[in-house]
Amino acid sequence: MNIVSKYKEFCNNRDVISLFSGAMGLDIGLENVGLNVVLGQDFDAACVETMKANNHNVLKGDIRDITPQQILDITDLSIGEPFLICGGPPCQPFSTAGKRLGINDPRGSLFMDFIRMIDYIQPRFFIMENVKGIMSATLNHVPIAERNNKEQNEGTVLDVILNEFSKLGYKTVYGVLDAVNYGTPQFRERFVLIGSRDNEEIFLPIPTHFQMHQNKEYRWKTVNDAIGDLINDDSECATLSVERRKYLEMVPEGGNWKNLPESIASMAMGGAFNSGGGKVGFYRRLAFNQPSPTVVTSPVQKATMMCHPILNRPLSVKEYARIQQFPEGWVFQGSTAAKYRQIGNAVPIGLAEAIGRSITAVADQTAIIQTKRFRGTNVHNKIKQALEIGGKRYAIK
Repeated sequence: MNIVSKYKEFCNNRDVISLFSGAMGLDIGLENVGLNVVLGQDFDAACVETMKANNHNVLKGDIRDITPQQILDITDLSIGEPFLICGGPPCQPFSTAGKRLGINDPRGSLFMDFIRMIDYIQPRFFIMENVKGIMSATLNHVPIAERNNKEQNEGTVLDVILNEFSKLGYKTVYGVLDAVNYGTPQFRERFVLIGSRDNEEIFLPIPTHFQMHQNKEYRWKTVNDAIGDLINDDSECATLSVERRKYLEMVPEGGNWKNLPESIASMAMGGAFNSGGGKVGFYRRLAFNQPSPTVVTSPVQKATMMCHPILNRPLSVKEYARIQQFPEGWVFQGSTAAKYRQIGNAVPIGLAEAIGRSITAVADQTAIIQTKRFRGTNVHNKIKQALEIGGKRYAIK
């Protein structure tokens, strides 16, 4: 399929501009599939130092104070030339935990700055990733004075985002992808929105790994696959309080607070003992033979512990990075807490690679094997039906 674009002179460009880059998990994955990240941007000082330590070109600053022309000047690119702009505007307002202020939180409006960059720079593609809560975050509590128009009185943040990109002429596809289905040793659901300036046939990446598969290489990866060789790791690590360690010592591999004797569990849990919810993260110990739970920004918080399967300590910084699939030599800067936060906020490398491959396959027109007919029986027809709706059949929760 030949795509007609007024920017056809840039069709061979593979340069990427990264916004809200963090520790560059998304960027590393994109570079692993042949793209060229020419600039990273972040406001957080530790993230900026991490990018510099790994020899990446970085623009430090609040995105609200940065103009698109500044980015083009730094990268020596023209409007319409970049292959891709990617980024994940801070996701805390849309998290399924906490107050969920959504767009009413100042951080929640940063996605409009991402859109502002797309509008001016006009990349061929964009990737916007976030927590899955963005799909249900509503506008009902936004003060009327802060809404763009009457149509924003109701609906979701996602409705506004899709409408804005539609007005810019971008074709979009979106869904929630679980990183475990793309070779990451971790259950981690992320909202992913892909856009095409030239109306190309974009799609969400098709899963490559499964809970059950006859070939070991295509089964879900486990904690043991990621950190099994680090049993004697004595590198940088957070510490548990004496009290929390005491209770953790009673929890078996793969268990949590529910494995404590009831009399002890009530003391360990405190006020949370009688509260609602699953509370699966309290005194949680990972299992070697399963994928990890979602890596969070701190492994020692009471409600979201990430403790070693058999050792009485949290996962180390190195183990955290392994589960997120960072390269062995990747350097993280800042305090121990800052390193955990950077890693916990990152996109797993395997998921980033899958997203990058789906886009490059579209750009290179290699995503589909064209045939005159899809031969075979009803079995083949079912496969065809699944592929026609792309990643949505497999990936959207």
